[in-house]
Amino acid sequence: MTTLAIDSTSKDASAAIVRGGNLLGEVNLHTGYTHSECLLPAVEYLLRLTKLTVSDIDIFALAAGPGSFTGVRIGAATIKGLAFGRGRVCAPVSTLEALAGNLSETDALICPVMDARRGQFYTALFSSQDGRLSRVWDDKATSSEELLSRLSDYTNEINRSIYLVGDGYDLAYEAFSGRLCHLAATPRALRFHSAASAAFIAERRAAENPESLTDDIMLSPSYLRLSQAEREYNEKHDDKIIL
Repeated sequence: MTTLAIDSTSKDASAAIVRGGNLLGEVNLHTGYTHSECLLPAVEYLLRLTKLTVSDIDIFALAAGPGSFTGVRIGAATIKGLAFGRGRVCAPVSTLEALAGNLSETDALICPVMDARRGQFYTALFSSQDGRLSRVWDDKATSSEELLSRLSDYTNEINRSIYLVGDGYDLAYEAFSGRLCHLAATPRALRFHSAASAAFIAERRAAENPESLTDDIMLSPSYLRLSQAEREYNEKHDDKIIL
């Protein structure tokens, strides 16, 4: 079983290929170039170096959001294009779950934090034990203070270290440091988005819960909230609601 995964939900771009629990290769780009410029070339480069073709891929995995609206859409379009007409399955993975997967080998609580702008984070909470993640909170968009309050209440009851991970790490760590019990510093290399984490989650899901997978037609992103354009429209037309 060979899985190709991409993550374009933040400023960074990441592509990875895994097989049978082993990482064959991963490309992580922190260049600042747009995803439309670098994501597909990264996938092509990775396939070439691993001596694989798109036809060799069994599962097409996507960090499906939340995150940058443009980045999420580009990632979904890329995976749909690669999978189209091949009769292969697709695996949408929560970006927040994939981020938590970076620290799945720790015995700790893991709180992904992505900068959602407007004073908010995209976040969730996971517990890691014996190399497996279990979800504690669902994905949501919330303010820094609301997240701090909720984490404080939870960690006061559980004597476990808590790690932050994601592109909102610096903002959250500075805001929470000295105010949140058991907060530990996450190694820099583990703070960033990694398509390999999404690929490993998709591979495990395919083995344990294959009905959770989908096809290229039904693959859909997860945004958690309205886009800026939709919010501005609703503010001007408060008698109408975009669903």
